[in-house]
Amino acid sequence: MGNVWQLQEAKNKFSSLVDKAHHDGPQVVTKHGKESVVIVAIEDYQKLSAPKSDLVSFLKKSPLSGIDLDLTRDKSPSRDIEL
Repeated sequence: MGNVWQLQEAKNKFSSLVDKAHHDGPQVVTKHGKESVVIVAIEDYQKLSAPKSDLVSFLKKSPLSGIDLDLTRDKSPSRDIEL
């Protein structure tokens, strides 16, 4: 049968579709002859959607990580706005 399913067949055999996604990898469902969605096992989805690194690692790799920035707040009064 492969990994391509027509929508009606996918609805009728959803349990088999899910089993094949777990054992054989992603399964493509077509609608009106065009690829519409992909069914993947949750483990595969989590690998695909997991962040590549954590925030701290990302910031350490930033080109600005070695620059000494002045982060002091400007204490001058705010400007007057006419309402």
